[in-house]
Amino acid sequence: MSKKTTTTKTVVTNVVTKRRGRPVVEGCARQIKLAARDERVANGGSVERGRPNNPNSARQIRLAEAAARKANGIAIKVGRPKLVKVELELVEA
Repeated sequence: MSKKTTTTKTVVTNVVTKRRGRPVVEGCARQIKLAARDERVANGGSVERGRPNNPNSARQIRLAEAAARKANGIAIKVGRPKLVKVELELVEA
């Protein structure tokens, strides 16, 4: 039996990839806002997203009342309330 030797070569190539998509313009208003947001998060702050709610609106008051009822253990009824039938008696005069 003969011994076969194999040699392998490793070739290192540097592949330069171009970023895809729309280029980022440094110093624009959006980039400044995003940088301020990242800095606020890094300092332990919070990021508020979306439209702020009005605590005095009818919906927020209703939601607060429902949360209070839930916290107190009161059952929350969902859906449309049942129709209350009122029976009228005819009285002859």
